Order: sequence, then structure tokens, then C-alpha cells
Amino acid sequence: MPCVSGEPPCPWPGMEPNDSLAKLGSCFPQRHLSANLSENGMKLIVSRWFSTTFGSIGLASNLFALCVLVSSSRKMHSRARSSFLIFLCGLVVTDFLGLLVTGSIIISYHFTKFDWTAVEPACYLCNFLGLSMVFFGQCPLLLGATMAGERFFGINRPFSRSTSMSKRRAWFRGMVWAFSFSGLLPILGLGNYSLQYHSWCFITLLHDAKNVTFCLIFALLGILAVGLSFLFNTVSVVTLCRVYHDRESVQRRRDSEVEMMVQLVGIMIIATVCWLPLLIFIIQTVLQAPTPGLLPHQIPRQTEEMLLIYLRMVTWNQILDPWVYILFRRAVLKRIYPSLKTRPSIVSLNPMLNPSLRRKLTQESVLQ
Repeated sequence: MPCVSGEPPCPWPGMEPNDSLAKLGSCFPQRHLSANLSENGMKLIVSRWFSTTFGSIGLASNLFALCVLVSSSRKMHSRARSSFLIFLCGLVVTDFLGLLVTGSIIISYHFTKFDWTAVEPACYLCNFLGLSMVFFGQCPLLLGATMAGERFFGINRPFSRSTSMSKRRAWFRGMVWAFSFSGLLPILGLGNYSLQYHSWCFITLLHDAKNVTFCLIFALLGILAVGLSFLFNTVSVVTLCRVYHDRESVQRRRDSEVEMMVQLVGIMIIATVCWLPLLIFIIQTVLQAPTPGLLPHQIPRQTEEMLLIYLRMVTWNQILDPWVYILFRRAVLKRIYPSLKTRPSIVSLNPMLNPSLRRKLTQESVLQ
């Protein structure tokens, strides 16, 4: 039945095709209006129970980890350990909010099956969901790199860390937020967020210049964050191993430093396994030649299916992150491995520190 003149646009199908395509936003490519999947086909690809189950597990895990972190922070008197816990709390809160915001929209669609073109034809909801997925996806990667950098300077540059820790921490936070808000670029005109499988909105893997540019920015930024985490953590672990075997150095208790590095390495491994396949896939897709025979603004079905698989892998990052801190704490490790003892290390790599400077570094920056 055609639309009545002067009335709001009718949902598809039912409105005039030419008018509908003209009034719908850029997040609704023509393929979603003309090539709808059957209900059985949708059930094979997306499932309400998959989203609900893993979303609930992720929310419960992050909430539990946040409670443990708050309890631990009250017992901490060390600046270094407190700084690490602040970043770790930021990571847990980011994962929790990411699952809450994106899951509430996606799960609502799965249970109500609302028509995106009727509910929000101007794409505000789709853009918000796409921005949320990009922002809350990039934040854990950048926070992981920031935490690795903070530990790198704490272990390898204790002098500079004790004098300018607050400035460096503020700079790190500013960098995380600045890069994370690169998700605003499609809203500002660089690229688009588009509806995927009628369920969620994400970056558009098309071959026009704007979408290619935004996809490359998103993917390369994530790869850079993972690479920095690997570099900083590798140097820090090597330094700790070298210091541990240096018997001529001034010794101190170092359990908390090792504990933090174990947690950081765990976070890095999870981020690498969950995110790198998606980031590499995005780069490969936008740089390869377009598939011949496709309509304008059409993405091959195989590409969409692979994107769904990689996005599900990314979801595991937000679920597993909190368990790194929950399981790899000294209290838990000592229960699993009772023979684990507190072992000594050093204040710095320089054994010739005068007593007053050694005492200052021990109290303010190095002791965990």
C-alpha cells in the first residue's frame, strides 16, 4: 500500500521505493531493503541466545572484577600499584559499559524484531551503535598499551617516573580518549556506519575513498596499540628477569611487580588473539579489488559472514579481560601453587644509589 502524501515515511515494504531510498539515511544500503534474508537464514547466522548469553556472562564477569578491584584498592598504599589499579579499573569499566550499551540495543532487536527503517530512518540510532562499538572496542586496546607504557617507565625509568608521574598519567589518559574518539569520524563525514544483518551497525567495508580511509585508520590504530603493548611488555619482562638475577644490586620485595606484569601479558595475549584477525581482515578487504558483478554499495555476503565471525571473537576480549585480574592475583596463585614464595629484587638498575635517594624511590615509586 503506498504512503499517504504528507504522512511520515512508511516502513519497507509498503512505501514508494524511490521516496524511501531518498529519505533513508546512509546507514541503510539498498541491499538491506531489497535482499532481505529469510527468518530461517537469519537464525542460522545471528541468534538472540548467543547475544544474551555472552552479554550476560561478560557483564557479570566485569562487575565481579570491579568489586574485587575496589576491594583491593582500599588496601593499597603504593603509588605504583594504585596507578596500575586505576588503569585496570578503567579497563573493566570500559568493557562493562561497552557490553551494556551495545548489548541493550542488539538484544532488544533480537527479541522485538523492530524495523530499523521505521524506528529510526535518519540513522541516529545506527550511528550511535556504530560509534559505541568502535569507541568501546578501541578503548581496551589503547588502555592496554597505556598500562604497558606506564609499567615500562615505572620499571626502566624510576627517576623520571617519581618526578613526573602525574603529568605522564594525564598525558596517557588524554591520548587514550583522543584516539578512541576517532569513532566520530563517520559522523563528521569520513566514512559510514551501516546496518549489518539487520541487527547491529559497524564500519562499512566499501571501496570508496572515505570508507577505505576510515577503515584503515581504525585497523592501523588497533594494530599500533597491540604492537606498543608487545614492545613495552617485552622490554619490561626482560628487565625484570635481568634484575632478578642481579645479585649485586640493592634488593627489595618484588611480588607485586611480577603480578602486574603477568596480568599485563595476559591482557595483551587476549587482545592480540581476539582483535588482530578482525583488524587484518578489515585491511585486506578494503585494499583488495572489489568483487565484480556487485550492485553499488553492496558488500559480498561472504565478507559480511566473516566480519560477523571476527566480531564474535572480539566479544571474547571483553569477557576474558576481567578474568585475567581475577585469576592472576597473588592470593589466587598462592592457593593454586602454595610453594610460591615472596622473593627479593632491586630498587633500580643502579646499585650505587645513595641511601637517601634509595629510600625516596623505595617509598614513593618503586615499592609495590
